[in-house]
Amino acid sequence: MIDLSTLTAYIAVVLGFVFIPGPATLLTVARATSSGTKVGIATGAGIAAGDVVHTVMAMVGISAIIATSAALFSIVKYIGAAYLVYLGTRAILEKTPANPAAGALAISAGKAFRQAILTEVLNPKTALFFLAFLPQFVRPENGSVMLQLTTLGVIFVMLGLLSTVVFAVSAGRLGTFLRQNPRVLKWQGKIVGGIYCALGVRLALQQR
Repeated sequence: MIDLSTLTAYIAVVLGFVFIPGPATLLTVARATSSGTKVGIATGAGIAAGDVVHTVMAMVGISAIIATSAALFSIVKYIGAAYLVYLGTRAILEKTPANPAAGALAISAGKAFRQAILTEVLNPKTALFFLAFLPQFVRPENGSVMLQLTTLGVIFVMLGLLSTVVFAVSAGRLGTFLRQNPRVLKWQGKIVGGIYCALGVRLALQQR
C-alpha cells in the first residue's frame, strides 16, 4: 500500500499537471466550445479512457518497447499527428449550418469520445510520460508494485477527468453564447480545426 506522504505528494503533482492547460485541455475546450458541454465532457472521458490504456501499457511494459525503439516511436507519433491533422482539416472544411438557431451539434458525444480515445492512445509522448512518471512514486517496500502502479494510474485518470470536465463545463457555457452569433459560428469550425492541426504538427515535431 502506498504510504500517505508519497500519495499526498503524487496527488499534488498530478493536480498541478492536469490543471495546467495542455493538449488534452485544448482538445476538450475546442469540442465544448463548438459542440456543447456534453460533447466536451465526452471528449474528456475519451482522453481519460486513453490514459487508462497508457496505464496498462506502462504496467505490462509495452511503453518500454516504444521508448527503446526509435522506429516504433516515430510510427506511432506520425499516425497520431496525421489523425489530428485529419480531424482539423475536416473541421475547417465543414460548412456552417444554414440555421444557427437550430442548435445542431457539430459532432455527437459518442463520436467525440471515440476520437479522443484514438488521439490520446496514439500519442507516444503520453506513453513515455506514464512510463517515466508513475515509477517515481512506487516503493518496493510498500508491497505489490503492480498494485501501486494501478492505484497511481487510477488516481491520475480520475484527476485528469475532473480537470477536463471543469474545462468542458466552462467552455460549454461560453460556447452556447458564442454559437448564437452567426459570425462566430462561421469561424468557430476554422478555429477548432486550426487547434487540431496545430496539435498534430506539434506532435509530429516533438522529439523523444
